[in-house]
Amino acid sequence: MPGVYQISLDLLQAEMQEVVDLGIRSVIVFGLPAEKDEVGSSAYCDHGIVQRAIQQIKGEFPDLVVVADTCLCQFTSHGHCGVIEDGIILNDESLAVLAKTAVSQAKAGADIIAPSNMMDGFVTAIRHALDENGFGHVPVMSYAVKYSSAFYGPFRDAAHGAPQFGDRKTYQMDPANRMEAFREAESDVMEGADFLIVKPALSYLDIVRDVKNNFNLPVVAYNVSGEYSMIKAAAQNGWVNEKEVVLEKLISMKRAGADLIITYHAKDAARWLQEGGAK
Repeated sequence: MPGVYQISLDLLQAEMQEVVDLGIRSVIVFGLPAEKDEVGSSAYCDHGIVQRAIQQIKGEFPDLVVVADTCLCQFTSHGHCGVIEDGIILNDESLAVLAKTAVSQAKAGADIIAPSNMMDGFVTAIRHALDENGFGHVPVMSYAVKYSSAFYGPFRDAAHGAPQFGDRKTYQMDPANRMEAFREAESDVMEGADFLIVKPALSYLDIVRDVKNNFNLPVVAYNVSGEYSMIKAAAQNGWVNEKEVVLEKLISMKRAGADLIITYHAKDAARWLQEGGAK
């Protein structure tokens, strides 16, 4: 993806300094391990890449809010978001690994845990594990409404996280189903979620508004890689004005009800806003 890079630990300080100088107050951390295995054990290693990155960021920029993406797909050799046996994802076994991962990220200093795996009961499992290990103050930003979307393609390629077989439709949502979004969000609220993410954002602004109207929690719109890449490609070909299109897109997410936005455009948008690009 143009303008998006895998940042090694030796370059992390400079990257975060740029982020802070642009007025961005929060980052979300994803990791690419040197080695993968069937159960994604490097995801919960105290010396794993995500844990080390969190420690470094919080040590050098203590006021920056660090969100830890909590999933296994980048850490498993098969690319699925949980433990697999005979081609079938094992929900409860996956929850145990995800809970260990969340605790290790909290120990490293993560301010917010963001589980993106969509296993049944994942908020309860993670909330319980955090509470049991002395991290009751660490909130859970749930990927409450996560559709099985073609718009994830560029990220999966960049993060080497595409499934090696099958797909994720058994544990992500059908794009045609609107009512399931309400049920999933309601379930996560009851399980103890502190934020509710809708992903993707742009093609699901109706869902962002539904969630905002029905639940008294901050709603997060996730502006995903495919949405980002389409604008980048069009801008590079001279077909659209990148600045105007990006800011209009982000405004539409706010208008739909998003309290927060996760976006690959963050640095560009922050730079444009500093230059007076917002109306």
